[in-house]
Amino acid sequence: MIAWATAAPAVSAAFLGSMVEVVEAFTIVLAVGTVSGWRPALIGTGVGLAFLAVLVVVLGPLLDQVPLHALQLVIGILLLLFGLRWLRKAILRSAGIIALHDETAAFAKETATLRGSAGSGREHLDWIAGITAFKAVVLEGIEVVFIVVAVGAGRGLLWPASLGALAACALVLAIGVIVHKPLARVPENTLKFGVGVMLAAFGVYWTGEGLGVSWPGHDLAILGFALVFLAVGLGTVRLARRPDLELAR
Repeated sequence: MIAWATAAPAVSAAFLGSMVEVVEAFTIVLAVGTVSGWRPALIGTGVGLAFLAVLVVVLGPLLDQVPLHALQLVIGILLLLFGLRWLRKAILRSAGIIALHDETAAFAKETATLRGSAGSGREHLDWIAGITAFKAVVLEGIEVVFIVVAVGAGRGLLWPASLGALAACALVLAIGVIVHKPLARVPENTLKFGVGVMLAAFGVYWTGEGLGVSWPGHDLAILGFALVFLAVGLGTVRLARRPDLELAR
């Protein structure tokens, strides 16, 4: 039986990371449904989810064939790179160097694009709408699958991590159905900052595990790495906001 203390970091990372990706996919699917009707939006979404399900079914047995240390090393490096990419963007947005991601603006842009295709005929528009929904679900869903595999593989935590991702999907869907508009109030940059910290911490931990490092405190080392990345990230934000640096830019 998996202890909650062991599963909690994986569930939390999968939940928060998946929420960011699902919000972005939901915004595009909502734009498709609003402009082109819900039939192509739901068909594209359904086909995308089916594709992701097949991907998970295929990946599962393949992961069992990979030596544990090799799997930990590869996942650790990829997870570290993935987490640092999110953390870097979150730091730049928090410091005001690049603009915050705006789901309302993304919704308006996607809606305008779809309406611009309306002159091509209804049947053609339905195809474009369906493919747009499919692409959004698959691209964001692949990142969700990667997060789940990365934080759960090799430790028997794939199911807990999957439950975290499914909980995020259910929550975003429920809120979206109720408010029926882009989830612009979700603090996406804050989520990306936190997820970047957690994924980078997992990445360091798994890379060390793959190299045979015995971390002090075992799983508790992940918390220590997360605190280090959080402190460095917040410190970098404050440094980037310094007036002398603003003048230099």
